[in-house]
Amino acid sequence: MPVIDMSTLTPVGEFGSKAWGEACAEGAIKILEAANLPSTITWAFTEDYTHPPARLMAGGRKNAGYYIMVKEGKVTAGDGIPEEALAIPGFHAKIPWACICHQSGALYGKEGQKQRGADTQVLYAAITEYVGRENPFGFDINKDGKPNQMIDPVGPWPAEVGAALGEGGEEGNGLHNIAATLQTDSPEWADLPVTAMRVPIFADMTDQQKADYVKLCGVEM
Repeated sequence: MPVIDMSTLTPVGEFGSKAWGEACAEGAIKILEAANLPSTITWAFTEDYTHPPARLMAGGRKNAGYYIMVKEGKVTAGDGIPEEALAIPGFHAKIPWACICHQSGALYGKEGQKQRGADTQVLYAAITEYVGRENPFGFDINKDGKPNQMIDPVGPWPAEVGAALGEGGEEGNGLHNIAATLQTDSPEWADLPVTAMRVPIFADMTDQQKADYVKLCGVEM
């Protein structure tokens, strides 16, 4: 039975905000502590959302994003992207805030995740064509010499961590759906065309919306 009762959750803040990141971290700690992870597990998760709106960086925040860190089975998590977590092999993403913000509020299981991924590939291809160059988002170049939103050091999801954070995902629970439920909509998407998975539809945007959106993603023209 999932640790978090979804009926108790309400939106707390925009994607990437301090309030939202702290709430996601709190949920992750509860889930992973209940899993009684073995002391053999050392792994970390970070998501760093670059080019966030200035309103999300109030109070001197240095990063929009949050982390989960497991060191010898002990769990910590919180707002921000600490160097200690970044040094541990795991899941480390660095991606423009606007590339991931709105669609992260969609609730889904495995099939929805696949559809979101497919919609995102269409979006990225359309923006690459619009900008006229490869890697328009400025993703870091990985050890294979390719741009990637995932950054080193990469490490596999421990089975116990994946099972705990994904528990109940097909029924609307799991860390992704918890984070989506905690998220409030950001105003930039009020009039943008989006798919059922809330991914922006670049082809259906007006010329002004296209220009505004790529700027929001930190893309230089």
